[in-house]
Amino acid sequence: MTLENLSTKEALRNLIDAYAYLGDEKKIHEQMKLFTKDATYKVFMNGNLVANTTGTDILEQEFNGHAAQVKTYFTINGQHTVTLAGTTATGVSYSQLKMVREIDGRDILTDYSVRYNDIYTYQGDQWLISERIGHFIIIEARTLGV
Repeated sequence: MTLENLSTKEALRNLIDAYAYLGDEKKIHEQMKLFTKDATYKVFMNGNLVANTTGTDILEQEFNGHAAQVKTYFTINGQHTVTLAGTTATGVSYSQLKMVREIDGRDILTDYSVRYNDIYTYQGDQWLISERIGHFIIIEARTLGV
């Protein structure tokens, strides 16, 4: 493995970590800067397509709408494997995503186990996400204790 490949893999790992950090902080506008302008974002839950958005303008609106319903996000990123091909790359990453929403005066924690399949593109001087497909594999909701 070359030093350039290691540097690229580190940059891509930093990209998915930045996505998580900004999402947890609800910095949606900044998060959109991690995508190409024409990026595609899809979500599958229990194998069913539940979201399919193209373009950061629409994606930002959808993320803001969702974030308005969430009190707290907390993300832990795990494995991240990438395959490099010049100015594009593909990646698979795993995340544990927790969301706290208030429902009927109670804090409800929803815990998601997610596998992301990504396509990355090198534009200008940075790597960006051009396609992100989230497979929400395990979903568990429970009331938080007092």
